[in-house]
Formats: sequence, C-alpha cells, structure tokens
Amino acid sequence: MASPDKDLEPVLDKDGVRLTVDDAIATVTLTNPAKRNAQSPALWRALTQAGRSLPGSVRVVVLRAEGQSFSAGLDRQAFTPEGFDGEPSFIDLARGSDAELDATIAEYQEAFTWWRRSDLVSVAAVQGHAIGAGFQLALACDLRVVADDVQFAMRETSLGLVPDLTGTHPLVGLVGYARALEICATGRFVLAEEAERTGLANLAVPAAQLDDAVRDLTAALLAAPRDAVIETKALLRGAQERSYEDQRTAERASQARRLRDLAGVGD
Repeated sequence: MASPDKDLEPVLDKDGVRLTVDDAIATVTLTNPAKRNAQSPALWRALTQAGRSLPGSVRVVVLRAEGQSFSAGLDRQAFTPEGFDGEPSFIDLARGSDAELDATIAEYQEAFTWWRRSDLVSVAAVQGHAIGAGFQLALACDLRVVADDVQFAMRETSLGLVPDLTGTHPLVGLVGYARALEICATGRFVLAEEAERTGLANLAVPAAQLDDAVRDLTAALLAAPRDAVIETKALLRGAQERSYEDQRTAERASQARRLRDLAGVGD
C-alpha cells in the first residue's frame, strides 16, 4: 500500500508505529513490512502512546499498515527463551505470579482498548494477512474496510493459547457466538467475501482501491456534527446491554441533550 500519511510530520514514530495528524483525522500506521508488521510488547506500548497523544481536534482515527500484510500477529520471538531485547520472555512471564501475569496482560491490552473511545470513530484499513493479534487489532476498531486479498485468522487456540487482546467481545458481537467459536477453535482463514457478508467488514474493495475507500468513508463520517456522532455511538454501544425499554429511555435522554444544544438552551 501507499503511505498517504508520510508527507505529514509524525507526532510519534517508534517501534513500528507512526502517528500523524491532519486536523480531524489521525492516521496510525504499522511500519515494519519486512516482518509483516509482527507485533511485540514494544509495538503495543507505542500504540498505547499513540492513543494518548491524540489532540482534541481528532474525530476519526485510521489504522493502516505498510506492505502486503496488515499484521502477521505476535512475533514468534516472544516464545523463544531469549524473548525480545530488554523484555522478559513469555516463558519468564509464565513463571511469575498470577497477579504479575494479569498486570502484564492488562498492560498489553491497553494498546487495543482506546480505539473505541466515545469521542472517536476508528477505521481499520486491512489488507493481506491479519492473524491473531493482527485480527484482534482490526477488531479493536469501530469499522473495518478490507482489501479483497484479506485473510483474517485467530490462531491463538491452535497454539494452545486464547485470544486475550480484547478481540473476543467484538468478534462475538459481530458474527455471533457459534461462528466466533468456530473461527477461533479451527484457526481457519476468513476471506473478504465472508468478512463482508458476516459483518466483520463494513466494506470489501479491490486492494488498489483500499485507500480511496477509507478516504471516502472518513469524509462521510466527518460530514455529521461531532456531538451527534458521539451521542449516537454511545447509544449503539450500550444497546446490547440495555433492555428495549432502557434503550428507549436512553434515546430520549440523548435526544433531549441534542435538542437543547441545538436550541442553545442549558440543562
């Protein structure tokens, strides 16, 4: 893929992650195509830092990746005795206490949580392989636009692990329990047509059109007033947990806030 954010001065550029900001649009790019954007704790910390570095003007965050693959998942070096330079290996982590291990995994998860902030809409532009942690990173976003060569797969279970980077909740929400279980337990590939048909992808396009499709979607998202989008996102995010009657109540409260704001009337 091309790199439409390279002409902008990066706010952050480290450990395989580059963040650029163009007024209301931030772009987070995975920048290690030689390793198919394999992930590591250092990359996760950089993603967390990117989320914390967003200025208040940002309304839409685009997540993209350089090269032929979005992300091949966790760098297998994590499972070697030496691990990564300056990092405890996963083998060392497994020898720690339950509290230490829980805290470490929670820290890793922070790289995957901020994409669903109520004041942002996040869009993943996904091409090629999105495996394991790569699949979960795409799932962390609100919306996904995929190239026709995309190959999603959740390989953790096949390795004797579980998906633990916040991907299970959105996966079940998008495709349902039975299909999510089958995707995770078999580790099979989900290709573009199935991803679009089942709701994993909002849109599937030829690879050469991926940047243009994301650009068009971003423009459409920015066309609506920001506060209305924030209120709508909050309504939709909470709908699954609310009863029908509670959702009606939430709609009324949200609409009352919008009407007062539009009329310039305080609470």
